[in-house]
Amino acid sequence: MIHTYENPDRAIWPNLIQRPKPAVENLQTLVGSIIDSVRQEGDRALFRFSREFDHVDLVDLKVTEEEWIQAEKCIATELKTAIQTAKHNIETFHKYQRVSEETIDTMKGVKCWRVARPIEKVGLYIPGGSAPLFSTVLMLAVPARIAGCGEIVLCSPPRKDGTIHPAIIYTAKVTGVTTILKVGGAQAIAALALGTESIPRVDKIFGPGNHFVTEAKVMAQQLGVAIDIPAGPSEVLIVADESANPEFVAADMLAQAEHGSDSQVVLATNHHPLLQATREAISRQLRQLPRREIAGESIEKSMIVYFDDLNRCIEFSNEYAPEHLILSLEQPDQWVSSIINAGSVFMGHYSPESVGDYASGTNHTLPTAGWARSYSGVSLDSFVKKITFQQLTREGLQTLGPLVEVMAEAESLIGHKRAVSYRLKSFE
Repeated sequence: MIHTYENPDRAIWPNLIQRPKPAVENLQTLVGSIIDSVRQEGDRALFRFSREFDHVDLVDLKVTEEEWIQAEKCIATELKTAIQTAKHNIETFHKYQRVSEETIDTMKGVKCWRVARPIEKVGLYIPGGSAPLFSTVLMLAVPARIAGCGEIVLCSPPRKDGTIHPAIIYTAKVTGVTTILKVGGAQAIAALALGTESIPRVDKIFGPGNHFVTEAKVMAQQLGVAIDIPAGPSEVLIVADESANPEFVAADMLAQAEHGSDSQVVLATNHHPLLQATREAISRQLRQLPRREIAGESIEKSMIVYFDDLNRCIEFSNEYAPEHLILSLEQPDQWVSSIINAGSVFMGHYSPESVGDYASGTNHTLPTAGWARSYSGVSLDSFVKKITFQQLTREGLQTLGPLVEVMAEAESLIGHKRAVSYRLKSFE
């Protein structure tokens, strides 16, 4: 059911860490054609794609005020409380990411400083198919609002009845989203990147999605729109020792596997009895999982890796660079300094990845497919850009200017040199 490897040679690690490939031929061509259609036809293309992909004939792309009101009535009090609590925790964590930077005198008369400014228009993509991810609204809209983004536009695919799941609408309302649109897939990304009659062009696009959405986000950068991270199918890697509970480990693996058939879950352990115990627990728990067909397909693409040495488990994890890393260890604190590549880390036996997905306070929009080697997860910094300032006094230019003249002349950029020279001569 799940592939198992024992002490695999490092030479084959590059093959083991490869993520499942999308079962879509000509992905770039298909996404490119969708983007071209949105560029040429605007809203008309979006209505057509809704009929083709979502099997719904929409009258209006925007969620109306009446739909906002009805959504709030549909949400159970218990869920509202959970959403509000999660919102509070996410706000608390992200507010502390504000950094007040000092003004630095790099030399006498030369002053430099940096200021954060919010990105004015941001687009949030929220998957809404078989699993309406209202939690992702929290993860994106809360820091966007804290950062001070002026316009927060949310796109999510409509259901068969032409509505968006009420939990997504309710969460958008309480987090300050300004506009919600019933558009999904690559066409939503194209609309946010290009702008249409109903959807404003944004400056940066956030949010996870399937291979079509991820490819569209990559292409959006060629249209002059930034993206958060090239986030694709979800994944988790668990490093476990003899203290790990196989039921916990199996539950964590299946929690990720149920995201989608293209998700991947990995267990790396130095405790040989855990291999069989975990396989049995997965088989038992899978039979009782409502999304067992999806999770089962994911499990078939996943693996358990055994190493004699726990150090090798950590090395393998760093090579894999997981989106989520669970340290199911007796003393996880001892291994923190060894973690080099990971999106978000869950420490010990009582920190399931689910808490990070929903309500601990950290952000769940994280780099996948090995991008944790070079990307961070979404944070408050993702919604701002930093502008540097410098100011020189007359004395400062007299000191620094001659050095700039020498450097500019060495690069044969005489115009650069003269911009300094004219000022220095005016001091004579």
